[in-house]
Amino acid sequence: MERTTAATSPFAATGGTRMRKIILMMSASLDGFFETLDRDISWHLVDDELLGFLNEQFRGMGAFMFGRITYDVMADYWNTAAPDPDISAHMFEFAGIWREMPKFVFSRTLTQAGSNTTVIHDVVPEQIAELKAQPGGDIVLSGANLASALMQHGLIDEFRIRVNPIVLGQGRPLFEDPGVRMGLRLEGTRTFRNGVVLLHYSRNGA
Repeated sequence: MERTTAATSPFAATGGTRMRKIILMMSASLDGFFETLDRDISWHLVDDELLGFLNEQFRGMGAFMFGRITYDVMADYWNTAAPDPDISAHMFEFAGIWREMPKFVFSRTLTQAGSNTTVIHDVVPEQIAELKAQPGGDIVLSGANLASALMQHGLIDEFRIRVNPIVLGQGRPLFEDPGVRMGLRLEGTRTFRNGVVLLHYSRNGA
C-alpha cells in the first residue's frame, strides 16, 4: 500500500479524544478451530437469543473490519437477506446493520467493493492507528488471517470469542500462528441456552 501522511490519509482522525478499540468477535470450537479444513461453518450455533445479543453489541459499534474471504461470505448473503420474508426479525435487523455500517476489507487484489466499504491493501500499523483515532464507535474485527496480522502489531484491544459446544478434531485454528504471546484480562463471560459460551478478554494495557 502506498504510504500517506496524516494530512492526506483517508484514515486520518477528524477530531475527538477517545481512541476506538478493535474488538475481535468470532466463533470457535472447543478445540480452537473457527472452520473446518473445507471451510464449513454450519456448526456455528446462532439462534435468536444469541443473534439478538449480537445485534445489541453491533448497534453500538462504529465499523466492521474483515479479511477478504470473510467479507465475501458476509456480503454474498447479507446484501440480499433483508427482502427474504422467511428470515427472522433478528436476522432482518442485522441485515440493516450490515448495510448501514461502514466496512473495511483487507485485500491485496480487490480494487473495489460494495457500498459503504473501503478496501485496504496492507496492514500498516500507522494507518490502523489513524483509523482507531477517528471519532465513532469501536471496530468489530472478523477473520483469522487478518486477526493474526493485527495481533503481530498489538492492534487488537479486546477478544470476544464465542465457544461452541463441539470438538472438531481438525480445522483452521482461530489464531493462525501470530508469533506473539500476550497476557489477557478476563472482562466477563455469558452462557447462552444453545450451549455457546462467550469469553470476553481485554489485552493488558489496552
